[in-house]
Amino acid sequence: MDARFTAEQDDIRRTLRELLRKRCRPEDLRAALDTPAGHDPLLWTALAGRLGLPGLALPEAYGGAGRAVTDLALACEETGRALAPSPLTATAVLAAPLLLALGTAAQRARLLPRIASGELTAALAVPGPRLATALALTGGNGGDWAGGGRAGGVQARRTGEGWRLYGQAEQVLDGHSAGLLLAAAHTGGFARSRILLFLVRGDAAGLVRVRQTALDATRPQARLELRDVAAELLGEDGEGSEDGEGSEGSEGSEGAADAGDAVLAALAAVGDTAAAVLACEAVGAADRALERTVEYVKRREPFGRAIGSFQAVKHRLADVYVRVQAARSAAYYAAWAAAHGERAGALALAQGLEALRAAAAEGIQLHGGIGFTWEDDAHLYFKRAWGDELLFGPVHRLRAPAADTAHLFEHGHEQGHGHEQGQGRVTA
Repeated sequence: MDARFTAEQDDIRRTLRELLRKRCRPEDLRAALDTPAGHDPLLWTALAGRLGLPGLALPEAYGGAGRAVTDLALACEETGRALAPSPLTATAVLAAPLLLALGTAAQRARLLPRIASGELTAALAVPGPRLATALALTGGNGGDWAGGGRAGGVQARRTGEGWRLYGQAEQVLDGHSAGLLLAAAHTGGFARSRILLFLVRGDAAGLVRVRQTALDATRPQARLELRDVAAELLGEDGEGSEDGEGSEGSEGSEGAADAGDAVLAALAAVGDTAAAVLACEAVGAADRALERTVEYVKRREPFGRAIGSFQAVKHRLADVYVRVQAARSAAYYAAWAAAHGERAGALALAQGLEALRAAAAEGIQLHGGIGFTWEDDAHLYFKRAWGDELLFGPVHRLRAPAADTAHLFEHGHEQGHGHEQGQGRVTA
């Protein structure tokens, strides 16, 4: 792994930071949060038209820049510093890679160029608070997390006129404003249960979208109600019968099962990449939260002396600095690994969120009374840390799959059991 940035990567970071410094100041951020969309359309136009961020990791054949996901992660580190509210995460990090991986040639040609240009925004709609499960961040993503039968969620049924969706999805990032929805739905009945992805237009008849009040207002979320909504299957539609089940042992049934497996695999792959990008975003936010706190303690003189000169304050900020730098190393490695077929996103995201949580908490504490007020921006970083953990975590579950793979707890349990029974001894 070469940890040095290329000249192009330095240009992207420098240009983006300068743009956000001018267009996403604290007053601009708060004004954007109060709009119906939850973000500034003019800022999104600049990010998409001037910098091409939505298409940064898309192939050139679809109007993208053809860059690696590493470049997108570095760009998101800068948007994380500013807590910039935009459809970038929902569109470029979650939806576009799924379209690229699962879409037919016609679907990719129709949709990806519009996404790359910023003309079309997209969102991944997953039922309930199950985004982390769907993306396989906290374990396997098999099972009925999309809802089945009368268990709620979203169900898909094929009719003579095409696919129809029923159900509800909550906590959909930018779901209230996205022009295109990728809805995960349960289909196939009990015997051949599977989860597929469907394309739903943002203005489809029967679709009700309501923006929700979220802990982190910089990540707008929506509740979607799908009331007999027309949808298009993402990928080849190879179902054999009208109800989508086909005859047992038929090629159509096997093809549907393969399609369901492909969807779960694609979601898991996108989940790891998204975790790496989100880890870089969290590191950017943590770095800025620490930077703001250092600036404040240098100028705050309640006793005729800057509080930053006290040794206890220095120690606390030094601890945060070490956390942020360690998280940055993990995030950069995860972004590099994602571009080279390796998976380290969940662990990096766990470390990034912990660093952001620590930086935000210390920032609030060391800002004193002003840190607890709505007028100061310290609480926005704290809410970003906890909001992301609610969406993509929690942290201990992000780490659990890696611990299970390494048999950490099994090994310790076996050793302890043997020691208690007098059948062995614990060794280092």
